[in-house]
Amino acid sequence: MAKILVIDDELSMREFLQILLEKEGYEAAVAASANAALKALAEDDFDLIISDIRMPGMSGLDFLEQIRAGGRAVPLILITAYASPEDAVSAMKGGAYDYITKPFNVDEIKQIVRSALMDTRASAPPSGVESFQNIIGQSPAMLKIFDLIKRIAPTHANILIQGESGTGKELVAQAIHKLSKAAGHRFVPIICNAIPESLFESEVFGHAKGAFTGATTDKGGLFAEADKGSVFLDEVGELTPLIQTKLLRVIQEREFKPVGSPHVVKINVRVITATNRDLEQEVIAGRFREDLFYRLAVVPIRVPPLRERKGDVPLLVRHFLRKYAKLFAKNINELSSYAMEVLMNYDFPGNVRELENIIERGVALETSNIILPESLKISVHKRAAANTTPGRQNAAQLFDIGMEEAVVNLEKEMISKALMQAGNSKMKAAEILKISFRSLRYKIKKYGIACADLP
Repeated sequence: MAKILVIDDELSMREFLQILLEKEGYEAAVAASANAALKALAEDDFDLIISDIRMPGMSGLDFLEQIRAGGRAVPLILITAYASPEDAVSAMKGGAYDYITKPFNVDEIKQIVRSALMDTRASAPPSGVESFQNIIGQSPAMLKIFDLIKRIAPTHANILIQGESGTGKELVAQAIHKLSKAAGHRFVPIICNAIPESLFESEVFGHAKGAFTGATTDKGGLFAEADKGSVFLDEVGELTPLIQTKLLRVIQEREFKPVGSPHVVKINVRVITATNRDLEQEVIAGRFREDLFYRLAVVPIRVPPLRERKGDVPLLVRHFLRKYAKLFAKNINELSSYAMEVLMNYDFPGNVRELENIIERGVALETSNIILPESLKISVHKRAAANTTPGRQNAAQLFDIGMEEAVVNLEKEMISKALMQAGNSKMKAAEILKISFRSLRYKIKKYGIACADLP
């Protein structure tokens, strides 16, 4: 049962909220002032706090600042009968979960309380270790991959890692190497599509002095460097048919001849490969050798895209926040609830790499101690706009006003139309727009959209 602390100097409001919350199945405690609430917090733990802003003595905003300074992360909802844009901005920048005005709708406060408690549970650190060999994740899909890595790493089997760009395939390859018997030797990454076909043999297998113009000395090649260790062939699906044939022989025979050399070089390497292509389909289409595929994919591993493991997003966010707050020397250690909701509702076409970029940019841009949605600058609305049938403005007009203003205009229009279609019911409009009720309320306030006071 969730425990909620209500702070308000008005007895009637304290009693009203206590009765309302207890009817909803929560355990509710009350305090007549911020100082009384601090004493209650010293004696007990609460899952949520609801506080008035304007109270005698310490205000709700000062109370919020004090508990945040003390390291408490409990979500706090601020309420007031005297709404002002300044208070709203101060509340959200100070780390409040939400900000609502009196008189409020009963269904509205119920929804906000439910959302706050659900978001807190969703973003709470899971029990146990959050990472494995520098791979952040505790979702069922990632736990299965961790278990598979531990089982196959001690073997000498070739591994094929498949997954979209940005999912962390190289981290998986590094984990396999670090847990293998070859851990004391080199891990050599080779990005296959970064080496022109004409240079591939020379770079990967080496060459003899005088083999071609410019070959002034013998060169061992990357496979020779990886001897007794692991070679990681990234984007292996991009290899040309000729290189595929040469690679097959090396993997089968564990030997090769450097370009222009009569001497055979014996090697003992663990071959780990990765691709964002479906190699089985590439084999069917005749673009990838079937025999090479089976040599590479002795043990296949599929790394899921981030949209399939959304439960790992809060873990990754915390990791990247710590990383870039330290790098940029900023005192930022959390996202606002709205910012986290934006991320949880985003599909991340660029996967973990894109999330890291978003957080890095957010930390760089943010001027407060908490990242707000405006600092994320993600492309979710831009992608939605790009997939929408063009409306009144043509491309030239959109370029004139700029992308951000065009996105704002599109959001306003979509919200207004959804409210009209829903008969001004915010809950129904949120369902139509496929966003949360709280997110819709935030946008209505942000854009100043006129709306009847319906839930």
